[in-house]
Amino acid sequence: MDLREMVREDAAMRAHDLGGQDGFGPVDITEDEAPFHADWEARVWAINRALGWREVYTTDEFRDTIERMPREEYLGSSYYERWLYAMTTLLTRKGLLE
Repeated sequence: MDLREMVREDAAMRAHDLGGQDGFGPVDITEDEAPFHADWEARVWAINRALGWREVYTTDEFRDTIERMPREEYLGSSYYERWLYAMTTLLTRKGLLE
């Protein structure tokens, strides 16, 4: 398999790029909405910031891990659930979390 085939295969498996797909309903835009819907979301945000400051992983690693989530899990997860998935996956992969 050459590099072009690997890139095509890898890109075809990612669910993050939903551009042009129908059936997800309207985008909910609530003005003056709180940044977090629950306390755990604020904690996930803060922990991610701390890990970034410590250079435990890069923004590119974080984004790529989210984009590699299994399609069903990605589509069934909220924004911060995806963040939590990426954080735990990266920390486990780097041997910092069991």
